[in-house]
Amino acid sequence: MEINALAAYQSGETLKPYSLNPGQAQNYDCLIKVLACGICHSDISMVDNEWGQSRYPLVPGHEVVGEVVEIGSQVKHLKIGDRVGVGWQMSSCLQCRDCLKGNENLCNESKGLIVNGYGGFADYVALDSRFAFAIPAGIETEIAGPLLCGGITVYSALRHAGMTSGQEIGVIGVGGLGHMAVQFASKLGNKVTVFTTSQDKAEFATQLGASHVVVVPPGESPPAPSRQLDIIISTVPQSLDWGAYLEYLNSDGTFTIVGVAIEPLSIPLWPLLSKRRRIMGSPIGGRAMIMEMLSVASNFGIKPIVETFPFEQVNEAMEKVRANKVRYRAVLTVA
Repeated sequence: MEINALAAYQSGETLKPYSLNPGQAQNYDCLIKVLACGICHSDISMVDNEWGQSRYPLVPGHEVVGEVVEIGSQVKHLKIGDRVGVGWQMSSCLQCRDCLKGNENLCNESKGLIVNGYGGFADYVALDSRFAFAIPAGIETEIAGPLLCGGITVYSALRHAGMTSGQEIGVIGVGGLGHMAVQFASKLGNKVTVFTTSQDKAEFATQLGASHVVVVPPGESPPAPSRQLDIIISTVPQSLDWGAYLEYLNSDGTFTIVGVAIEPLSIPLWPLLSKRRRIMGSPIGGRAMIMEMLSVASNFGIKPIVETFPFEQVNEAMEKVRANKVRYRAVLTVA
C-alpha cells in the first residue's frame, strides 16, 4: 500500500506531500492508521537538522496515536483495531545489557522513529510492534501523543531520580514538559515547588497542583532557599545558575535535567560534595516505564494541555511551535 505523508525535502523548509510504500507487515511489524500526532520541538530540530542526523525527505511526528490495521505473524500483544501510541523510539536490539534490564531507551542500537524511519505526519505509520503501546481507555486520543514523548521524559526522569510519594519535588519551568512534571509529582502524593519566570505561570502551576511557587525573573538567580527538596527536575532548554538551584537540594538529593541547553554545564563542586548531592540527565524511558506512565496518567487523571490542529494546517502549527506560541502542546488530528 502507499502511505501519504508530509515531509521536509531539505533543512528548514515547509512540509510538502510525500508518499512511500512500507511493504507488507512481517514478523513483529505493524501498520497503524494515524488518528492524531503531537508536534514536539524535537520535530522542529529534526526538520532544521540541528543535531546533524536528519535525512531527507524527513517525515516528522513521534507522538503518534492510531489504530492497528495490520500485524506481522509474530505479533501477539496487539490485535487489529487496538488503539496504540508510538513515541520517539522505533526499535532497539532487545539483546544487550540495557535492553535486558528494561532500558531499551539506552540501547546503543536504539533507532528513532523520525531519525531512522518515517513519522506520524502521515495517514499510516509502520514500525516494530514491540514499540507500540496500548492506550488505556481513560486517556483521550488527542492528549495521548504528548504523553509518549514529553510525558515519559519527565516521568522517567523523576522515577530514576528516586521519586515515590511523600517527598518534596522541585520543577523548574512550567512549559510543555514542566506542566506534566508538576502533575505527575503532585498527583502521586508529593509536595511540589515550582520555579517559574512570571506570576501568571505561578498561578497556573498552583492550579496544576504545586504547593509552593518561586518566581525567578528571566536571567536572575533564585533567592536563598526556605525549604529543602529531595529532587529537582529542570525542564527548561537554557543555562541557569546551577549552583543556586543546587542549594535547594537536601542531603542526598538528586538534580535531574531533561531540558537541553546549548552551553556545557558549569557546576560548582562544593554544593555537590558537601551534601552528597547528585546530578543526572535522562532521556525518554524504556518500554516498561512507558506502560507504567500510561497507567499512572489514566488512573490519576494526568492530562497534557493541548491545542489541536487539522493535518491540513500542519505548517501553521509547526510555525506556532517554532515561535513558542502553543500552550502547551500542539496536536494534529484527523477530521
